[in-house]
Amino acid sequence: MEAWPIVWVWSKLLTAHQRASRGRRIDAAVAALSGLRERILSPRARIRGASRIDLEIEKILAQYHVRRYLKVSRTVRAQHDFKQTRRGRPGPDTSYRRITHRRYDLEWSIDTAAVAYDERSDGIYPLITNDRTLTPLQVLEAHKAQPRLEKRFEQLKTVHEIAPVFLKNPARIEAFFTIYFLALLIQALIERELRQTMKRERLSALPLYPEERRCAHPTTEQILRLFSHAERHLLSRCGRTVQVFDTAFTPLQRQVLDLLGVPAAGFHG
Repeated sequence: MEAWPIVWVWSKLLTAHQRASRGRRIDAAVAALSGLRERILSPRARIRGASRIDLEIEKILAQYHVRRYLKVSRTVRAQHDFKQTRRGRPGPDTSYRRITHRRYDLEWSIDTAAVAYDERSDGIYPLITNDRTLTPLQVLEAHKAQPRLEKRFEQLKTVHEIAPVFLKNPARIEAFFTIYFLALLIQALIERELRQTMKRERLSALPLYPEERRCAHPTTEQILRLFSHAERHLLSRCGRTVQVFDTAFTPLQRQVLDLLGVPAAGFHG
């Protein structure tokens, strides 16, 4: 409606994934229909009513999302039994009467035309942008960076625990989110600084995870956890500082401070 440019992308890997997924769903639905058919035709079948059978069919088609690809019909076939008209042992002159039972059966087929129609659009998805200066390749590259943004949203909800928000005034809510935006920005700058320095120093990983497991892409959460027990105490008497107990940094903490360009004295201050 706003005439923003749309870029259509075709992915060979996504094509293979969607076709394989469709085939698995169809095979699973056919297996489920075969099991339902056996239950219907069983001598002790508990599923006899037409409405109950239709409901079971609908459940299978909805569960595997194959309503477009499988054409299922409920058929009726006659089953004949013969019974003597009178009691006693059967003989040459024994007469019989025929008893006809109506039993339901299932038939299904794969709609190859519907499958072929959907296969033509496998692996294709649209991207829309309001930046008219980007080329289609640049739009795709920007789209591939989306997980980084999603990661920041995930950190807002978990690390920063931004929800729930109990403010009602829109201006206060806007200011509240602005503060957290600045926190995310500082967090990203810390991570970039450390990772770029690690790359210059040719460090593949740092033992920042619990149990000193190595971390190839440090995050601010792990860095702050490393310094969570760093404390500095002042002993005062009558308003005068008697003694300062500075933090005794571990070798790993000193290494991280050096990589970030933060002197230990500055950290204490």
